[in-house]
Amino acid sequence: MKGLKLFPKIFLYTMSIMLLVVVIIHGLIYLLAPRMQLAMSTLDDVVISIRQEQFVAEAVEKALPISLSCSLLIAVVCSMLFSKAIVNPIKKISASTEQMMKLDYRANCPIHTKDEIGTLAQNVNDLYSNLLSSIEHLEREKDAVHDMEHAKVDFLRVASHELKTPVTALNATLENMILGVGKYQDYATYLPECKEMVEQLSEMIHEILETSKLDLTAEPPKQIDMSELLAELCEPYQLIAAAHQITFSLDLPEQFPTVLPVGPFSKAVSNVLANAVAYTEIGKTISVYMDKNHLIIENGCVPIPDDEIRRLFEPFYRPDFSRSRESGGNGLGLYIVDTLLTAMNIPYSFAPMKSSQGMCFTIQL
Repeated sequence: MKGLKLFPKIFLYTMSIMLLVVVIIHGLIYLLAPRMQLAMSTLDDVVISIRQEQFVAEAVEKALPISLSCSLLIAVVCSMLFSKAIVNPIKKISASTEQMMKLDYRANCPIHTKDEIGTLAQNVNDLYSNLLSSIEHLEREKDAVHDMEHAKVDFLRVASHELKTPVTALNATLENMILGVGKYQDYATYLPECKEMVEQLSEMIHEILETSKLDLTAEPPKQIDMSELLAELCEPYQLIAAAHQITFSLDLPEQFPTVLPVGPFSKAVSNVLANAVAYTEIGKTISVYMDKNHLIIENGCVPIPDDEIRRLFEPFYRPDFSRSRESGGNGLGLYIVDTLLTAMNIPYSFAPMKSSQGMCFTIQL
């Protein structure tokens, strides 16, 4: 019995029970029927009681094969119908689970009843749905990791190229100074230039290391007052702006509670403010204010064409195409801003101002 499938097993169990009932009932009839007495009436209203054991026994013996045959046929049919009623839903669930094993997204266990089998089918469907959701989540995570690794490789390739140029220039200058070639004999002039190159390299290496660690630190969000945070972030840039004859306007609400990871968000806003101060023309204005749930940073400057704006967030890109560190920094500021805000799922936009000449950076909180 252990090796049989479900249908023959249920059929044999049901058939055995029904045959046992049939045999017991017919056995009782065969044993008890001859002992019963019959009453017969005559035209003279004389009731004659006769013992009919032999007559009843012969009648039962003649009817017993027909009764057993009919009972056996009924038992077989009923057992088969009952077995099919039990097995068919389970077979359908089994067929559906075979499709689920192949990760067929259309696979689904049919539910026709609300009994235990229907509950089982519903549980299988829920389990498969959760499995598909987990697989989709893992695929998205895998794609994200792949994109991140690809971006990191591209970043390191560009960074190596960016480092190569100043290192080559520094090495050539020092070699000419050692050999005493022409104008490079003037150490008082070229030693400060070499020191400046080293400082630029040190700053650039620091930015590259900071950028490479952006995706390795995960700071949990917490409740903060945006107005208080922005006032603190803007304070040093207000001093720098004043030194460069730039007006710095700060208009914030008394309180603006929000939930953010403070460290990454502060770094992103600081980079935007640093860019605004660096590229604002003398006598122009930098404005930082809140418009509903939008943080807006505007600065007066020559508007950047749309085709260049799309490339500003690439690592080491500078809008003047000069590739010199003197006219455009190291080209990592907005790349870091994009990386941080994207990691925090914070939408942003960067576009020319509509009311006056300048650029507007908008962060949606």
